[in-house]
Amino acid sequence: MERVPGSEFMPALCGLAQRKGLSVFLFGGTERVNERAAATLQTQFPGLVLAGRRNGYVEPANMDDLVRSINDSGASILFLALGSPKQELWIAEFGPRLTVRICQGVGGTFDVIAGEVKRAPSLFRRFHLEWFYRLVTNPARAKRQASLPKFAWLFLTEQLLGRGRRKLH
Repeated sequence: MERVPGSEFMPALCGLAQRKGLSVFLFGGTERVNERAAATLQTQFPGLVLAGRRNGYVEPANMDDLVRSINDSGASILFLALGSPKQELWIAEFGPRLTVRICQGVGGTFDVIAGEVKRAPSLFRRFHLEWFYRLVTNPARAKRQASLPKFAWLFLTEQLLGRGRRKLH
């Protein structure tokens, strides 16, 4: 199995959705980034059905309404750009209530599609070091990126010790 970055997999899924007549919903990012990503995708994939979109700044009290909106939209694919581990935790909590066929966390992919962030040079991508390139070019990410290994370790140990059925927070 090979690693496929969200910034490559998401457009591939959008191409498939375009060809199959499936609709997509974009959730995450700032309003500006979300809007620009939606417009760019519809330009790159003429005929792509955008069932809906929502920026990532939704109050916890409004999540039920968001889930209802996603379901009511009839979207087949939901892309979440909330960053890790927030998007994975959101999927774990709300995923069972969704009617979409595919739910994909795409991290900062909306920023790339919207033209706000450039992808790492091919050398970094070839060695799976895009995260390192983003860290070097944006040192403010250091604290957030430092929490990812801790999250992965906690998740794996809970799964291995059989406590994985517990609700993630």
